[in-house]
Amino acid sequence: MNRVPDPIPEPILSRAQVPSTNGRPVRKDEIELHDRGIYIESWLPERRSRRKPLLFIHGELAGSWLWERYLGYFAGRGWEGHALNLRNHYWSQTADPAELSFDTYTEDVVAALDRLGPATVAIGHGMGGLLAMKAAERVAIGGLILLSPELPRDLRTPARAYELRDIPEVYGRSVIGWETLPEKLLRDERDLNLADVLRIQHLLGQKPHEAGAARRQVLAGVPVDRRVFAEVPRLVIGGGLDHAVPAEVSERLAEWLGAEYEPFGAHSHYGLVVGEQSYQQVAESVRAFLETNRL
Repeated sequence: MNRVPDPIPEPILSRAQVPSTNGRPVRKDEIELHDRGIYIESWLPERRSRRKPLLFIHGELAGSWLWERYLGYFAGRGWEGHALNLRNHYWSQTADPAELSFDTYTEDVVAALDRLGPATVAIGHGMGGLLAMKAAERVAIGGLILLSPELPRDLRTPARAYELRDIPEVYGRSVIGWETLPEKLLRDERDLNLADVLRIQHLLGQKPHEAGAARRQVLAGVPVDRRVFAEVPRLVIGGGLDHAVPAEVSERLAEWLGAEYEPFGAHSHYGLVVGEQSYQQVAESVRAFLETNRL
């Protein structure tokens, strides 16, 4: 399979670098959906358990690297975690981003959920949260966990026509505010350290590779049928330092979904997931939700 050459893949964190595995053995594996050119990074507990599988879904410009700390944390505590790479992201097959869209990404998520089975808990960050909601209209899930997710159409003020026209066919990290000095990012994302910032910048990519069509669809408004979640345990998490998806936006979504809401006032958009000093508090909250709902 031809994989994306940019950003340059970094080695997966070794077990010693992920203390959150709780000292328990972890196996690393992979799933390749050849018909879609998709690569899924899997971290598995050494012994199988009855816990539900977790599918982690990244947002724009990201990849399975976003979830490495979560993969280690949950695999060490008995959950098998599978981090999807959307097409043309990180380890998945290279594709022309101008031919990709929110709809094609949704198909990627549906394919991953189909592979893992109907008991799977979908966990999405940013655009990945909206993708999880949209995919769950078409395939059964066991639970839904959204971290600073993009809003569906019913809660979003649609972007103006000129705002949509300004989005290029292919874009990079400058559009989301990460093409700047690390020192500025450290001031804005106060729960991240320098190593976190440099790693995120590097893995978001040096060159534009995200589908502008997907961003335009999100900003124009993606319809979601919330009735499909009526019997599904659901949790929304918001970050008080999140400039991309403010905490009050996440809280509004939680109310609309009838979901539990957990705010983290000192966490940024990426700090909720990848911050060396900040991710574990959020992961523990997710773990409590999973255990309470026997997932």
